[in-house]
Amino acid sequence: MILVSVSAASDDSGNFPAVIELPAGFRPEGIAVGKGSIFYTGSLADGAVVRGDLRTGAVSELVPDQAGMVSVGLAYDARSGALFVAGGATGLARAFDGDSGELLASYRLAEPPNFINDVIVTREAAYFTNSNQALLYRLPLGPAGQLPEAAQVQTLTLSGDWQTTPGFNANGIEASPDGKTLLIVHTAGGVLYRVDALTGAATAIDLGGQSVSMGDGLLLRGSRLYVVRNRIHQIVTVELAEGWRSGVVVGTHTQANFTVPTTLAAFGDRIYVVNAKFGAPSPESIPYEVVRVEK
Repeated sequence: MILVSVSAASDDSGNFPAVIELPAGFRPEGIAVGKGSIFYTGSLADGAVVRGDLRTGAVSELVPDQAGMVSVGLAYDARSGALFVAGGATGLARAFDGDSGELLASYRLAEPPNFINDVIVTREAAYFTNSNQALLYRLPLGPAGQLPEAAQVQTLTLSGDWQTTPGFNANGIEASPDGKTLLIVHTAGGVLYRVDALTGAATAIDLGGQSVSMGDGLLLRGSRLYVVRNRIHQIVTVELAEGWRSGVVVGTHTQANFTVPTTLAAFGDRIYVVNAKFGAPSPESIPYEVVRVEK
């Protein structure tokens, strides 16, 4: 069992540490918030998943490491308690019990060299992005979030305005409250797309010439979309117009303890990112963190 204590500074209430330490060499990428102040993050090194508390900073192992496994983007379904995990170059999507860590289901979405990068859960489905092909995977869910059989998984082709380029393509993903429309960031192209959740038809969102290159995780709060630009250590705030056909970049945020942040999640009015530290020497032994975004 991994157990990590936190010695970082807390906020004025004495709770909610500003930095939550993760195991050395963990190599996190995705983050999701579950019940209460519980959060999850997964390892690019070996597929392990840890479960932590944003209020106390305590962290423990939920899913043990496994040779050859990878955990990238995460999403939690409050109805079923299932934690969905994108499997990167393994081509897998997995679902775990968010309390026990039990593997509930595993789905082969693609073969190497594809990269299953991020996931979002709506009332009707879980959607996974593929960063190497113009494909989106839809796992239909039951009324209470029941998981589908493997034969029910659907592959959608990203069409319309979507353009596949060298490098990472589809990455972070968000969804409208009704689940009918998705938002996807194209990492290499620096473009945001609105995507029909049933057909995959994509429309480029007009940002007035602004680029979101190196775009990674997305977080939607009302009409505001937060976009992590990983290797330049930034979070960009986009104010989306009604219908999501255009938007305006209204803010850019960075802070000293951002070190290649990748994905973000919200708890109440607090936002947290994980430091993936891509390109750092000796990634197998350096420390990693979950960082609270300052306002």
